[in-house]
Amino acid sequence: MAPSQQVYGVRFQKVGKIYHFVNRAGHPLKVGDRVVVETSRGTELGWVATVEPMPEGRPPESYKPIVRKATSHDLLRRQRYRHLEKEVLVKARMAAVEAGLTVKIAKAEYSFDGKRVTLFYGTEKKVNLTPVRRRLEKQFRVKVEFRQIGPRDVAKYLGGPGACGLETRCCSAFLTEFQPISIKMAKAQDLPLVPSEIAGMCGRLRCCLAYEYEFYKDAGAGMPKVGKWVVTEKYSGKVVERNILKQTITLQTEQGRVEIPAKELWVSKSGRPPIAGGCGPNGGGCGGACAL
Repeated sequence: MAPSQQVYGVRFQKVGKIYHFVNRAGHPLKVGDRVVVETSRGTELGWVATVEPMPEGRPPESYKPIVRKATSHDLLRRQRYRHLEKEVLVKARMAAVEAGLTVKIAKAEYSFDGKRVTLFYGTEKKVNLTPVRRRLEKQFRVKVEFRQIGPRDVAKYLGGPGACGLETRCCSAFLTEFQPISIKMAKAQDLPLVPSEIAGMCGRLRCCLAYEYEFYKDAGAGMPKVGKWVVTEKYSGKVVERNILKQTITLQTEQGRVEIPAKELWVSKSGRPPIAGGCGPNGGGCGGACAL
């Protein structure tokens, strides 16, 4: 397939989003090649992550161009700026502390031409970063920009171990985008609704709550929730625990606790204890009143 009929997915960070470009330079490219591209923020250096056919109905002119394949000089310059980014980050954090600002500066990023450095920061309060900007521009003789990011992005850039004990956080290891996480995901998995158990290092709900949510939602769809009254041929009691993986529930009965398969019961929709005498799977006893 000709390069003009393909779209190239380019990544600028190790675990970052993929942006799509067209190869207007005409030189053949493959996955892994370093390339210089035109972006909305100017010329940048990235690498080819995917090569895909041109989507139907979208003209090539709607994509930003790949200018050329990166040269050894481009790569050396990028390496030099990567080294300077570490120095800028340290100085920026020191300046923020000395200015008494409550802010987490997570990352410094030089532009491809070295004329601009962007500092990514997170904060829960409104802060005036002008003194820090002026100090850095005077010291490094470069235009300094600040970009506020969310707590999850701050944790991603800072890296480090996860709250679960993994050596590298999921966001830093492989998550290229953050999806919405809600408390219902924790509820569906019967996790304790305690911040220390369901919050990540970012202070927000853990991204991993979404990994098995669909499975637990489907597997637990036919099971009563904790607190419900249920009846079987042998038992009548309150659900105090359920094991979705084993498909069993634990009942608190007059005789004590008992674990039974979920398929052996049906739930009293009223949430009240069943009528004295109960009923059975064949409709005897209360005549179905326990299902009201």
